[in-house]
Amino acid sequence: MTAPLHRSRLAAAAAFSTQGFVFIGLTTRLPEVQRIWHIGELTLSGLLLMMVLLAGVGSVVAETLSRRTDSAVLLRGGLAVIAVAVPVFATAGAFWLFVTSMAAYGVALGTVDATTNMQAVALEHRYGRPILPSFHGAWTLGGIAGSGFTLATPGLPFAVTGALAVVPLVVLFAPFLRRAEQALEAAARVQVPWRPIVLVGVAMVLFYMVDTAASTWGPTYLRNTFPTPSGLVALATFPYLVASGAIRLAGDGLVARFGPVPVLRIGAVVACAALALVVFAPTWPVAVVGFTLLGAGVAVIAPLSFSAAARIAGAMATDPAERHVVVDAVIARFNQFNYVGALFGAVLTGVVGAGNLRVGFAVPMVLVLGILPLARTFAPRPGPAAQPSPGQFLSG
Repeated sequence: MTAPLHRSRLAAAAAFSTQGFVFIGLTTRLPEVQRIWHIGELTLSGLLLMMVLLAGVGSVVAETLSRRTDSAVLLRGGLAVIAVAVPVFATAGAFWLFVTSMAAYGVALGTVDATTNMQAVALEHRYGRPILPSFHGAWTLGGIAGSGFTLATPGLPFAVTGALAVVPLVVLFAPFLRRAEQALEAAARVQVPWRPIVLVGVAMVLFYMVDTAASTWGPTYLRNTFPTPSGLVALATFPYLVASGAIRLAGDGLVARFGPVPVLRIGAVVACAALALVVFAPTWPVAVVGFTLLGAGVAVIAPLSFSAAARIAGAMATDPAERHVVVDAVIARFNQFNYVGALFGAVLTGVVGAGNLRVGFAVPMVLVLGILPLARTFAPRPGPAAQPSPGQFLSG
């Protein structure tokens, strides 16, 4: 691999890590948000719903602009908005300003989610082998750092959360992968087969339902359901991320050796068992064990979903530059499944579990088993497209 390509891979990994760092750094502070602004689960669910919907808007904006603008440019813009929104979130003196900062962060969240995955699938195509799980592993490592930041600063003022903005401000100057634009007109004529992509997207909905429920409501669950020490509520997220990160970093090799279908099915069973442990936990340490196993079970669903969607979409293009344009647009739209899942995870879990979060976590416990029948849609199609050459792996 050339040095510029390697630098672009490091840059994309840094962007993934930044997204995880900021997102988890903020969501693990939600119990403090409730305390500072005197809001309950239903109000917080409403704010999270707003943020999820606006993240979907940000992803739509990325899809629209990707037809004529490089994903590297869009990614820098999203990181810049995050760098501004986070300090306002942390220091707002009025509730309306706090809500505005959440709205701005939501739009930027969607833009960065879409464009980091555009970068990742393009790089995976260039490398000719599975590397999506390790990119998502970088997100998880960033999330671990964000969770660790919360664990390390329990006694400091809430305004210290604004320091999270330093990271996206630095990373937006990284050397992201640029796109050749000469195939824009031809790419617009490519017919994308959305039916198989939608089936893969349903699996990603189930993943983000589980993932967002754990990251958003896990700390609140530990605080409200058990006599958990206040400085340890982030343990709902921290070991979850550690387990998820470990599996994702090993995921490239696991998928190459066993294939996506058995990896996904085993993970779904583990995830269901882990959530049962969370729902029926008699003490908070048992619930933490459940969250840890959950992270391992669902770790590779999202990266395999993006890989599969990119492979299906890219197979319809005839030229590498054309493929890059087509896959960028498809990945941005495919990213919408992320927010449908987040809606279920963040909002439905909070609403159903408004009186008792054990009931709220029972929802993803049952629905995650939907991965079992959907896993077969991740298998490469038989025929020449199923055995790509080194320059065509997964992304087309």
